Amino acid sequence: MAITSAVCNSFKVEVLQGTHNFTASSGNTFNLALYTSSATLNKSTTAYSSSNEISNTSGSAYSAKGKALTSVTPALSTDTACCDFADVSWTSASFTANGCLIFNDSHSTDAAVCAVAFGGDKTVSSGTFTIQFPAAAATTAIVRIA
Repeated sequence: MAITSAVCNSFKVEVLQGTHNFTASSGNTFNLALYTSSATLNKSTTAYSSSNEISNTSGSAYSAKGKALTSVTPALSTDTACCDFADVSWTSASFTANGCLIFNDSHSTDAAVCAVAFGGDKTVSSGTFTIQFPAAAATTAIVRIA
């Protein structure tokens, strides 16, 4: 089992069907869920699943389905449509994560957007765990359509 960074194939089709709305003030709610190294997340992932989602080693910083993301309204960078999110953090956290899934929590199936591999286990012990999103630019945005 492995986590591979990829935009989910189902998302590519759903964008053309109008399933996802990333508009900041009036769009869908997107969440980021964290997963262990036992998870299988990749381009074939279609929806959020609690299977192999992380759990707290102590405390209660992390809850099922992770955290809601604050979206930044999509914009063009050169000829590429880009979507960005504000960084998200868990404070007083104690857990280990190997990757994450961004998904549409407003959709009835919790439709997947993209999987992100962290390149190995990342552990926090009674500290702050932060996901820092790259700049919303044509070559760096977490979600981009060229």
